[in-house]
Amino acid sequence: MSTTAIVVTAVAAFMAGFSGASIFFRAKFVVEPLAEYGVPRSWWNLLGAAKLAGAVGLLVGYAVPAIGIAAAIGLVLYFAGAAITVIRARAYGHVPFPLLYMAPAVAVLALV
Repeated sequence: MSTTAIVVTAVAAFMAGFSGASIFFRAKFVVEPLAEYGVPRSWWNLLGAAKLAGAVGLLVGYAVPAIGIAAAIGLVLYFAGAAITVIRARAYGHVPFPLLYMAPAVAVLALV
């Protein structure tokens, strides 16, 4: 694995982990938009867990590449779904945020 792939994977894991932890800690900048988009509160912990699982999977991918690839694919799908949710809520100004979190996961897939 190249140095670039190692760094990009670490950045992707950090970003996904930060995003997942932000849901668990009920950070206003995360949960207020979720409520605005109509995402049920009962889903919030599952969404946070999915992001944290993706972050852990990316890190495990250093030792078991197939798990890292699966985690990156899962995060890309997760953040694509987040972008679709934002678009459906007609919050077009917020669309770049899930795409920014998706970008490192896409980069991980491009580098493996």
